[in-house]
Amino acid sequence: MKIATWNVNSLRARADRVEAWLDRSDVDVLAIQETKCKDENFPWELFERMDFEVAHFGFSQWNGVAIASRVGLADVERTFVGQPEFGKGGVDPVQEARAIAATVGEGADALRIWSLYVPNGRGLEDEHMAYKLHWLDVLRERAAGALAEDPGLRLALTGDWNIAPQDEDVWDIELFRREGFTHVSPGERAAFHAFEEAGFQDVVRPRHPGPGVYTYWDYKQLRFPKREGMRIDFVLASPALADSVTDAWIDREERKGKGASDHAPVVVELGPAAGA
Repeated sequence: MKIATWNVNSLRARADRVEAWLDRSDVDVLAIQETKCKDENFPWELFERMDFEVAHFGFSQWNGVAIASRVGLADVERTFVGQPEFGKGGVDPVQEARAIAATVGEGADALRIWSLYVPNGRGLEDEHMAYKLHWLDVLRERAAGALAEDPGLRLALTGDWNIAPQDEDVWDIELFRREGFTHVSPGERAAFHAFEEAGFQDVVRPRHPGPGVYTYWDYKQLRFPKREGMRIDFVLASPALADSVTDAWIDREERKGKGASDHAPVVVELGPAAGA
């Protein structure tokens, strides 16, 4: 089975590219972030004609997450238990469309996958940063609890984490520190590493270590041709799932050309589950 995660930065705007990539990559499950659409204008037909089942969670032109699968899609969960809410400027707090889960695959090879669009802190002192760290803390508690309850759980936490956990994950760490940029602050990195301490493993980095291995390049200032990127999209796998990983890669080629997302797809190939 091949699973992938991809922040598409507007699914409707990139429907043709997503369809072409699904056909070319032959993935079985795609976790999608930043669909930027409501359920009523989601391009369901794109996935239906390719024999994918799809679950989507979105209710505005911002955020939005989805899971598309051609190996079954069951027990869909929109938001995780206790997911923090956010609101500002007198607006009532809401649970944003940033997390969706489903069970895919069958039998011993079935796995639980989350498509996650972690909040962007926006600034080190911005109220979004406190929201981001709280959001991650609650997610980690839920994921660690599930793993403690079932150590053999096959669970993938995938998506755009909006964190560069190591210095090599940005093109110029000294610039980031000097300017006080987000994504590399001690608090954000500690929140990410807490998932690793809970037993989840980044299954891509061991096969494609840095520096210079990125998943995101801003549209501004020619970041992509200058190779000035960030590694912020990850697949964190439970130990049982990590044991079945046979390959993983970042499809940097998909960042090229007209109409590309500013993120590249991250793909993980799985063999049979242990004992299957």
